[in-house]
Amino acid sequence: MLAEAFLRSGKVRDLHMLNDGRLLLVASDRISAFDVVLPSMIPDKGRVLTGFSRFWFAETAGIIPNHLLDADPSVFADYVADDIRSKAQPPADIGSLDDLRGRMMICRPANVVPIEAVVRGYLAGSGWKEYQASGAVCGIPLPSGLRESDRLPEPIFTPATKAELGEHDENITFDQMIEHIAGWLPGGNVEDAGRLAEGIRDRALRLYGYASTVAARRGVVIADTKFEFGLAETWPKTPGQSYSFDDEPTNHLDHLILIDEALTPDSSRFWDAASYEPGRPQASFDKQFVRDWLETQPWDKTAPGPELPEDVIDGTRARYIEAYERITGASFERYLQEDVIAS
Repeated sequence: MLAEAFLRSGKVRDLHMLNDGRLLLVASDRISAFDVVLPSMIPDKGRVLTGFSRFWFAETAGIIPNHLLDADPSVFADYVADDIRSKAQPPADIGSLDDLRGRMMICRPANVVPIEAVVRGYLAGSGWKEYQASGAVCGIPLPSGLRESDRLPEPIFTPATKAELGEHDENITFDQMIEHIAGWLPGGNVEDAGRLAEGIRDRALRLYGYASTVAARRGVVIADTKFEFGLAETWPKTPGQSYSFDDEPTNHLDHLILIDEALTPDSSRFWDAASYEPGRPQASFDKQFVRDWLETQPWDKTAPGPELPEDVIDGTRARYIEAYERITGASFERYLQEDVIAS
């Protein structure tokens, strides 16, 4: 059934389209670095990402709606049974649901805004490199004399274009973001694009501010993170109900939702607040551990990437799980056993 519904694969997630218009997202244990999917897997990584996203989607629903409809594998099993009955087909054994448990989300379909909505509260990564070269990040001037990992005077919104698989995201200015969205919207209306861009910026900054406060109480610094947004379609799909982003007149912000993943170790930099010290790279609970190892290898950052050694695989898994347990306050072992986010 999954093979029949398969739509496409991303760096980490496999996307399936159900007949009723809903999407099934399944998070794999793949890991990417420098926009290359590596040949090694990180055990249970997909479950960490899904558990994290479920936690944050619930926490931030008051800031912005999101695409998550359900995460119970039995709901998918019921859908398969109903679909088979509707086609008058004989019953089928869809096998064990254990492989989906904890790593699947049934989601509302959406038109994906082609922008990575990045928020930075600290100077690190590509932002630090750009600041060293120009004193600014994505066209935003910053005070002189800042050190690597310094906290910024206030969080900044630094968008990037969404690259195709195997290509690199490109940091852009806010004005370039508006132009990019205008080129995506039917009709290319710059005023509509500007309103949508401002709405995305506002919600991304609010999400980061809220999440940073939650994480800080648990001894974790969220240095930066990236969000993805979409314009939601009505579900279930029936004639005349499906939202199209070129309907006129329309207010795109009324349909804006948070999609994909949220505030995970794949999409964020998580630092240990107890050991945080500006002026140097920080110990992290994210895939920086993998990037640091890769930087020591004779690799040109193009596919295929090198196999990860066992100690890097084990160390990455441990860091992801520690981030999950510290920030959510939940037991990862219980999540594996019961598919619940609870202590």
